[in-house]
Formats: sequence, C-alpha cells, structure tokens
Amino acid sequence: QSLESTRRMLQLVEESKDAGIRTLVMLDEQGEQLERIEEGLDQINKDMKEAEKNLSDLGKCCGLCSCPCEKLKNFESGDAYKKVWGKKEDGVVSSQPARVCDEREQMAMSGGYIRKVTNDARETEMDDNLEQVSGIIGNLRHMALDMGNEIDTQNRQLERITNM
Repeated sequence: QSLESTRRMLQLVEESKDAGIRTLVMLDEQGEQLERIEEGLDQINKDMKEAEKNLSDLGKCCGLCSCPCEKLKNFESGDAYKKVWGKKEDGVVSSQPARVCDEREQMAMSGGYIRKVTNDARETEMDDNLEQVSGIIGNLRHMALDMGNEIDTQNRQLERITNM
C-alpha cells in the first residue's frame, strides 16, 4: 500500500512538472509578444517625433524663416507625453534572489527518506520514489518562483503599454 502511494505521488508530481513546463513556455511566448508591442510603440513614438520635426519645418515660409502667425506646439512638452515617455523603466534587474537552502540535499546525504526495516526491493523503490518526488517538488518550487518573477515583469510591461 505504501509503495503504491509513492508511485501515485511520483505520477502526480510528474504531471505537475509537465503542467509547469507548459505554463513557463506560454509565459515566455507572452513575454515575447509584449516585447514586440513595446518595440512597436517605441517606433511609433520615434515616428511621431520625426513627423513633428517635419511639421515644424513646414511651418516656416519656404523653409527659410519662421511664420509668426502660428507656432506649433511641441508634443513632447505635453503632460500626456511626459506621463508615458518621461520615465523610462528598462526592466533591468536591480537585485538577485538569494539562494534557498535545499532540504532534499540534506535528506539525501543522511541516508534516505524512509527507515528501512526489511531492506528489500520494495523499500528501496519507495525510497527512490520519494527521492524523485522531492527533487521534482524542488524543481516545481523554482518554477513557481520563475513564474512569479515573469508575471511581475509582464505586469510592469502591461502598465507601461496601457499608459502609452
């Protein structure tokens, strides 16, 4: 009964690991899409600056002198522009997370996850299953941290995009 339990545990954490990997891949693809959107909006901003320069050049009589009757407003001096483009967040990581001590390393060195009574193949398989479960759970924890960091980054990107 205990052996079957460890087999089921191993199967469930394997399924969880696969779901985690699929989620990380989807988050990565979504992040790439957000990057492309931001790059497109940056290009639009550059095009707007160029168009404004060209319009101000057209405001001059024959391109030689300024026309005093009409001054073009610089769109960069507007509050809406400053709100969006005034503060640039480049997404550079300011700090790295500290290393988390891993209990499973200590467990593996101490001689296993179960106390062996009969020291037969069933106990060995149970111990192996629990060791694999522990390793996968550690990987799931790291995946969850990576997902959280990626989601935080994408939330900041979305905030910048919606404010543009």
